[in-house]
Amino acid sequence: MRCFRPKNHCYCSMIQPVDPGIKFVILMHPWEAYKQRTGTGRLTSLCLEGSEIIIDKTFDQNRRFKKLIDSPNYFPMVLYPGKEAFTAAGFDFENTLKGRRLLVFLIDATWVMARKMMYRSSVLQALPRISFERAYTSRFIIKTQPADYCLSTIESTYYLIKELQECGIGIPHVSVEGLMLVFDELNRFQMECRDHRFLENVQKKGKF
Repeated sequence: MRCFRPKNHCYCSMIQPVDPGIKFVILMHPWEAYKQRTGTGRLTSLCLEGSEIIIDKTFDQNRRFKKLIDSPNYFPMVLYPGKEAFTAAGFDFENTLKGRRLLVFLIDATWVMARKMMYRSSVLQALPRISFERAYTSRFIIKTQPADYCLSTIESTYYLIKELQECGIGIPHVSVEGLMLVFDELNRFQMECRDHRFLENVQKKGKF
């Protein structure tokens, strides 16, 4: 019940949570939470100490979301692409954080759903956006991404942490390679299942 994986392929033994010095909150669409079997949002949260998942379609009236936004302990940003998005190197964290912990909201949904979740929330729209300095290609080989720049939640989190660490944000010496180790295992297992189903179908057809 921790990683929501079948008992014969549980990821929990692989997961060693780390604290990157940044709080991540995953805003997860209900479909992603309850219907998507290969989603990476839950795995992302399990890998990061202090992270949270908030499941909803809209968030402006969500009590936990509002509490985090209003907390004097955090400086909230949302990971979302766009011309107005800052990069880790292009934002003045030193003069902005002022003792507060960086809080990054991640929208975990399909791209169509994510756009709707973003633009249904005036609070999310008002937050400063952060995106990547460099271009990355997804390693999510079991899924076709809608565009070259599209990444899974776990990949997005990994690359963002790495870029923030390069700028001295968070805890620079903390390794977050465990995120990608779990992600690669997810891909390996799903590919293995796909190949097994293909072989079964070929064998069944060969009987006729």
